[in-house]
Amino acid sequence: MHGRISIRFLISNALSLLGNSIAGVALPLILLATTGDALAAGTLALICAVPQMIIGIVGGAALDRFNRRTISIISDLVSAGSVALIPIVDMVWGLNFWWFVALGLLGAVGDIPGMTARDALLPAVTERDDVDLQRFMGLSQSLDSLTTIIGPALAAFFIGAVGGVPSLWFTAALSFLAALATLTIPRSVGAVRGTGTAAPADVAASDLGQRGFVASAFDALRTGTRVLFRTDGILTASTLLTFGIVMVMGSFQGLVLPVYFTANGHPELLGYVLSVMSFGLLMSSLGYAALAPRLSRRSWYVLSLFGMLIGVAILGALPSYPFLMLGALILGVSAGPASALLGFFMLDRIPEESRGSALGTQNSLLLVAAPVAVFATSVAVDTLGTSTAAVVLVGCWIAITALALVARGMRNLDDAKAPAAGKPPAYPALVDDVRSALCGAADFPEG
Repeated sequence: MHGRISIRFLISNALSLLGNSIAGVALPLILLATTGDALAAGTLALICAVPQMIIGIVGGAALDRFNRRTISIISDLVSAGSVALIPIVDMVWGLNFWWFVALGLLGAVGDIPGMTARDALLPAVTERDDVDLQRFMGLSQSLDSLTTIIGPALAAFFIGAVGGVPSLWFTAALSFLAALATLTIPRSVGAVRGTGTAAPADVAASDLGQRGFVASAFDALRTGTRVLFRTDGILTASTLLTFGIVMVMGSFQGLVLPVYFTANGHPELLGYVLSVMSFGLLMSSLGYAALAPRLSRRSWYVLSLFGMLIGVAILGALPSYPFLMLGALILGVSAGPASALLGFFMLDRIPEESRGSALGTQNSLLLVAAPVAVFATSVAVDTLGTSTAAVVLVGCWIAITALALVARGMRNLDDAKAPAAGKPPAYPALVDDVRSALCGAADFPEG
């Protein structure tokens, strides 16, 4: 039976991610085609931000009380239904901005807790199959990269062959298949554990009945915030760097590039650019898995950040299509080591009993940060133009890179050990490093 549970987990995760990859290309293009307004995309993201954050916090609280496998299955089924409703609504009533809001919120009910549930399940899966977490992270990252190569390319093919809205039927089917794959994982793998034993479901239900979901959600938010920002400097820096990556890359992928390709009359090319980026990420993830011992973690981290800066700068120039492909390839090749490292630090340093709260809080905060960034970018596109907005994003990425390099918690990555429960923070918070950098007093030497 060795390894079989982890294989099922990888299959389920790949199916879900493949569906999300297709939707990630199709939905921004469908919204632009429906509204004809770049600002509408940013406004939609902003309207959905707070409800999505609440959903994420409540989902994180539930993940520390209810079976994580069960939540993952339900989430995939809800996601499948919400995506399938888009072509149905288009056929019956016709899509408009407010339909996107309603269906986007319904999709968030599935996507956000489901994403967090998979993150929380992963360490339990590796423990059950007795596989090394760091190696499994590398394998998972490689498979994710392969999936995100295929996904955007399939999206480009489907959009060209059947149109944007009909292509979402494939996304719905993939989410449904992901739920079926998760159903084959033993229920015991998803049980919540504190001190080595499974938390009884009736205790969790009683707790929620007495205190309510709202109080539990706020407790989860407090716990998650404390774990992410007050227990360990590497964890804090990894979290904030993840925020920066999601905000800048999300603005490029979700707004700037769709607007650029739509304006040039070739929206399907967006999928091929994203596939090239994912191909580069796959190659670098495999290379990192094979060559990781050759360099220190700090060296991989620095090289990865500088390479990503070059790739972002090329994309931000919005050059001709071949050079856009080159920039996407450089960005993908450079991002592999940082992505693997950040993912490893997050799962290795968050205590198991707080994993649902911490990951739920992180995902919820990201779901506010990313829409704010997309909305700001949409305003910049609407008022300054696409090219100027892209240059502003490059400037933001330069600042993020500088802060990631100067972060005190990330300077001794090879010697740092995860702090034991109850110990004070091993490193000063990244906020201190930001303050020092802004004041010019920091020592500049950087997943």
